[in-house]
Amino acid sequence: MKLDLNKQFSAFLFDMDGTLLTSIAAAERVWGAWAKRQGLDPIAFLPTMHGQRAIDTIRRLELPGVDPEIEAAKVTNAEIDDVQGVVAIAGAAEFLAALPTDRWAIVTSASKKLAQRRLEAAGLTIPGVIVTGEDVAVGKPDPQCFLLAARRLGFPAANCLVFEDVEAGVKAGRAAGADVVVVTAAGHGLDLPNDPTINDYTEIVPEVSADGLLSIRLTLPDRAPLNG
Repeated sequence: MKLDLNKQFSAFLFDMDGTLLTSIAAAERVWGAWAKRQGLDPIAFLPTMHGQRAIDTIRRLELPGVDPEIEAAKVTNAEIDDVQGVVAIAGAAEFLAALPTDRWAIVTSASKKLAQRRLEAAGLTIPGVIVTGEDVAVGKPDPQCFLLAARRLGFPAANCLVFEDVEAGVKAGRAAGADVVVVTAAGHGLDLPNDPTINDYTEIVPEVSADGLLSIRLTLPDRAPLNG
């Protein structure tokens, strides 16, 4: 699938971890230690926890005697304490800085405190609209988060472009009715042939029309990174 570069959008909606910044090392340190304490195999478990709320990840495991709310809070606090190696994805800071502040939002499965901590660690702007895992009753792949972010910005989700990096987020963006671009810098190796992809934000620049609508221009058109 190829993204129509002539298409204009009312707003851009960005996932955070793996999409605007890289936090894999920190997240896997924390979740790996947690998995060991629960008697789980970290190698098998870690690929399953990206892009979803901590409480949803733990609930899905149905571990006997484990309170998902208590354990999710412990994991989140540990993640807030560990931001070593959290850095912005190439070009992300410049890309965000070029956008009108009222035309983009972050939509993350992290808690608000964790999101702020990681954005600060990566040197990225905290937007006026940020939807976190605490703002919704059901996390990704449910579209509730993207629908809420679009509504807070004042636009239909169908008029927005979602940037995501994991399957749960891509499904949530699609279900919200938005177009989706997959960012591959985090290296999750998704098999998503129906979605256009970029490696990072050095491959694209945003363009803003006189009436505030957003579109994307390729920095290296011959590479056609938005061909899915």
